[in-house]
Amino acid sequence: MNKLERKFGKYAVPHLTAVLIGCYIIGYMLQLMNRNIVSFMRLEPALILQGQIWRLITWIIIPPSSLSIWTFIMLFFYFSIGTSLERVWGDFRYNVYILGGMLITILSAFVCYFIFGSSIAMGTAFSTYYICMSIMLAYAATFPDAQVLIYFVFPVKMRWIGWIYGALLAYDIVNYIRAVMQGFTFAWIYVIAILASLANFVIFFFLNKKKNHVHLNHAQRTARKQFRQASESTRPFGSTEAANQGRVVPRHRCEICGRTDVSNPELEFRYCSKCNGAHEYCSDHLFTHIHVQ
Repeated sequence: MNKLERKFGKYAVPHLTAVLIGCYIIGYMLQLMNRNIVSFMRLEPALILQGQIWRLITWIIIPPSSLSIWTFIMLFFYFSIGTSLERVWGDFRYNVYILGGMLITILSAFVCYFIFGSSIAMGTAFSTYYICMSIMLAYAATFPDAQVLIYFVFPVKMRWIGWIYGALLAYDIVNYIRAVMQGFTFAWIYVIAILASLANFVIFFFLNKKKNHVHLNHAQRTARKQFRQASESTRPFGSTEAANQGRVVPRHRCEICGRTDVSNPELEFRYCSKCNGAHEYCSDHLFTHIHVQ
């Protein structure tokens, strides 16, 4: 992933969460103008192969829920958690997570088309609803101890919300499999849609050992390395070894007697302005030493 970021990180879309929320707002506006327009934007592989290429993009604009007062609350909530993930993961990794989930969804829709044929509409199954849920799960896995206020009153940790969302997804899958056992073969499409939209979550969190780490991009890693090198060059004598062993590192040391601010905290230490170079002395030897010329 680091190699890919160094090569393609400059192409990452910044503020991707805001872009997604903007797409949903456009979708709501289009629905208000024409309720039937959604049928021309859904992800339908059969119609895409007939030349309606725009469906590869327009299905992203379809909002995951109907318009209501809770819609604005949920959009603000998704904007908040998505922005937090962007800051922690970095733009490139967040782009890979979201856009990768969308790509897997598109490929899965075409797989279902070739398996089940064109007689079944798939636009209702392959939507952004489960991708939004994957953002929720990602936030719960990254910040499990973060608290949110349900209905602005009840504090709940994100780990429990993540488990509840996971249970709801498992419940949906079980219901669709039960429908398959009753003879509704097309219900497999919904099972595949759920698994496809959550595949990115599985890849990022179950196949990645470093789950809850703050990611630094290439420029930030370079700046951190330069800062550490500069810090190492300006540390007092023996500070590196002492820091590695967990001891308190002295910041000041007298060149005459060797006492430090750790061994003798009552002393004051100053640099001599008459010596050539940086020479530090304690208050007992600041005015009695021989100046270095």
